[in-house]
Amino acid sequence: MSQFDYNLLRVLEVLLEEQSVTAAASRLHLSQSAVSKQLAKLRETFDDQLFERTAHGLRATPRAKQLAPQLRQVLQQLDQFTRPSHFDPSQSEREFRLHMVETAYSLTYPYFMPALLAQAPKVSVNAQMWGNNSEGMLLRCEIDMAICGVEWDERSPIHFDNIPPELRFVELARDRPVCLVREGHPLLQEDWNLDTFLKYRHLQVTFGGIDKWLLDDVLQLQQLKRDNAVTMTDFYSAMSLCEKSDLILCAPAKYAAHMVSNFALHTLEVPVDVVPGGYVLMWHRHFDLDPSHRWLRELIINNVKSTSLLKRSH
Repeated sequence: MSQFDYNLLRVLEVLLEEQSVTAAASRLHLSQSAVSKQLAKLRETFDDQLFERTAHGLRATPRAKQLAPQLRQVLQQLDQFTRPSHFDPSQSEREFRLHMVETAYSLTYPYFMPALLAQAPKVSVNAQMWGNNSEGMLLRCEIDMAICGVEWDERSPIHFDNIPPELRFVELARDRPVCLVREGHPLLQEDWNLDTFLKYRHLQVTFGGIDKWLLDDVLQLQQLKRDNAVTMTDFYSAMSLCEKSDLILCAPAKYAAHMVSNFALHTLEVPVDVVPGGYVLMWHRHFDLDPSHRWLRELIINNVKSTSLLKRSH
């Protein structure tokens, strides 16, 4: 191991992610034969096959799976050692990995991405949907940062106080739920109150790894419940169905304001008393002093425009 080439660890990391020599070679900008030779060296070093060939590609051995979490930690530490103390965005080719809730894209990307592209023409941003595993990936530093929804209402299980202490965050904006219904919906001829809200069936969108909304938690405390006829994970499709049915759709107000002009929908206030929640930018404290990471964080925070932009940080 005294002569070990630590570049081989990058190869192992990509092979674990891609489960394919061909795909790994493409990502690493190497030939397949070069990756195969490096895999042979890795097998010799760790005295294990590491991967078995199957009809669907490579399958990691138990030893390779055991190495994976340690590998990520070692590579993160190497990154910290080798990363320059000065960051020049105009020359950087860094790829940032983000996880975001669906409704945050339209509230953030149009505002920070133009500045990013102008300042850092070679930097790339790889964003995936926030899900059940996203917080764990943040805690393991497998992604750089995330934009997700957190609640200020103490009745919610995803309250701000429940954010793990290892994670830093800055609140970008506050938001509240609203109701969307089609033009000509019969409830528009009725008094709009909780009884009317519960009288009709609902169309529910679950996103961000959350299977129910804060308003459902609040209703449950009153022993009340919405009648959800349909549950899906895509707001655009939900709005399209909403304008063609008598279903009520609840959506975050700021996201709905961006989208509602594309549909024949009316917006109503939710007749349930809830405290507005917030969209937050989160990252692991491991990245606090990383100059490139700090540059992107500040770019997002300074450029995201919102009617309720806040500067509360932790």
